[in-house]
Amino acid sequence: MTTPVERTKAVVDARIFLQMLSNAEEVTIRGLVQSVAIGLLKHYPLNVELDASASTLPEVWAHPTAECPRELAACTRVVPLFPTRTDE
Repeated sequence: MTTPVERTKAVVDARIFLQMLSNAEEVTIRGLVQSVAIGLLKHYPLNVELDASASTLPEVWAHPTAECPRELAACTRVVPLFPTRTDE
């Protein structure tokens, strides 16, 4: 179970990661982006959790309205903690 501290850290770390990506000239370490994304998603809030937060703190959060993007086959899939590498 994800704790509030872990969830908050995931949101903050995701912001920092996106800021780093937005300022990077290029990403040169193969697999880095995927590895960091997996770690961030481990405790990232789900829509149901964002919805509950929006009900409690409407001045901070909005109710999520976006559906799963078509390019993501399964938005509810579990992200493995130790993914296997398929490029070797």
